Amino acid sequence: MKLKLFVLLSLTCLLSACEMIEYHPYDGRIKGGKGINAKNIAQIEESCKGKKSIRFIFMSDSQRWYNETEDFVKHANKRDDIDFVIHGGDIADFGLTKEFMWMRDIMNGLHVPYVVLLGNHDCLANGEEIYREIFGTENFSFLAGNTKFICLNTNALEFDYSFAVPDLNFIEEQQNDDRPEYTKTVFAMHVRPFSDQFNNNIAKHFQDDIKKSKNLQFCINGHDHSLKIDDLFDDGVMYFGCPNIGKRQYFIFTLNADDTYSYELVEF
Repeated sequence: MKLKLFVLLSLTCLLSACEMIEYHPYDGRIKGGKGINAKNIAQIEESCKGKKSIRFIFMSDSQRWYNETEDFVKHANKRDDIDFVIHGGDIADFGLTKEFMWMRDIMNGLHVPYVVLLGNHDCLANGEEIYREIFGTENFSFLAGNTKFICLNTNALEFDYSFAVPDLNFIEEQQNDDRPEYTKTVFAMHVRPFSDQFNNNIAKHFQDDIKKSKNLQFCINGHDHSLKIDDLFDDGVMYFGCPNIGKRQYFIFTLNADDTYSYELVEF
């Protein structure tokens, strides 16, 4: 009788303590919100409907800079003129499940909706699967006012060139959007052309393709961890590369009703 009682108590303790077990860091068990991008895109499109002037933040590469990202959220929340935030990718450093969840929970503190692009570090181990669960598909788009934001996976090296990265068919599909309110385009990506991660066999073809978009404004990217503002192909299309958030800097872009735009590099 005493032995049975001991066994029963032992099993009860084991079952009740299952939540205390530390699973493998790449286990993939996700707690908290999923499908973040789709939910936030719905908010962005609704809140920006009919707006002719849009102001958004572009920040990037928050990998391992948790304190700085928390400070960024606090700093961004002091403003009341921002419509949304785009995170340029590398939300994780090693593709760990907890990295994605920790950074998601920090970014959830923003007072405005945000979306997250796929970075090359996010692809490590089973990071692609975790990214898709928490944030969504690696190629996506949304309409903010009259501007379409086409957000691309450009991490070709991480996909061993076995998939179409960047996906030119996806770009063409987005360009064929015939909604009358769609009159301008911005491209967002983690890796810009001529990077080590980009499929530079098609860099020129990629540029020719994106220039077919309606009233292309500019391109934004992360990855390089430093400020880069240049006419990459000498064709008038500007690329804005954002420093990592560890440098405590981010961009604010304003898209004006007269088809002009302005930008500011903010330090915090």
